[in-house]
Amino acid sequence: MSTLAEAFARARDENRAALIGYLPAGFPTKEQGIELMAAMVAAGVDIVEVGLPYSDPLMDGPDIQAAVTTALAAGTTTDVVLDTVAAVADTGAVALVMSYWNPIEQYGVDRFAERMAAAGGRGVITPDLTPEEAGDWVAATTANGLDRVFLAAPSSTDARIGVIASVTSGFLYAASKMGVTGGRTAISSAAPDLVKRCRSLTDLPIAVGIGISTGEQAAEVAGYADGVIVGAAFVRRVLNAPDHAGALAGVTELATELAAGVRNPRIP
Repeated sequence: MSTLAEAFARARDENRAALIGYLPAGFPTKEQGIELMAAMVAAGVDIVEVGLPYSDPLMDGPDIQAAVTTALAAGTTTDVVLDTVAAVADTGAVALVMSYWNPIEQYGVDRFAERMAAAGGRGVITPDLTPEEAGDWVAATTANGLDRVFLAAPSSTDARIGVIASVTSGFLYAASKMGVTGGRTAISSAAPDLVKRCRSLTDLPIAVGIGISTGEQAAEVAGYADGVIVGAAFVRRVLNAPDHAGALAGVTELATELAAGVRNPRIP
């Protein structure tokens, strides 16, 4: 199974950005969610963020909130998330978990890291965990060979980015703008500058997320970043589909479009 470093290196060797796609586990059901993620991988997604559904997703917009509500109503637990990670890893793609800190803390920091590694997961994105509060998490992920992905925002000072990068491994997540997730008509003009500042402070790959929903936007971001992260747009394809077959077709179509975009970068 590929690691994050290998996924980014492979994309770099192919002169493109890595494509990272997100869906919550258990959405619409456990089995259907796994099939949707496998379809995304087959259509060109390199790295899958498996969302851990949480009842208070402060950073997420209405589409992801709706999906998370559906997953929780279907009985999705942390163990279901880890089963989904194992299924994604079996496709050959790199499997990550995207989770707010509270569910991991409630599950048990060491227990979660151990079971994540056993499932074949490669890393965890924790959008609301600060470096100052990450001591136990750093120890647990290091002990289990997991990457830790932290977020930098346009409002982050260079000093703050340096602190964030010091506890990050795998890649640094550059949020393209402040605010909740969801597609936008244009990528924030702050994103290229944020990536430039991050590059001056770390050798980690930089992936940009929040607001990317089309192949054209993916191509724009691929012109200056190492990775392109898309979440709400995939969720929206599933929410708008008439049935599971339509959802599979929708995520396949979007992944194909985005995969073409990251292979044709446009420097803004």
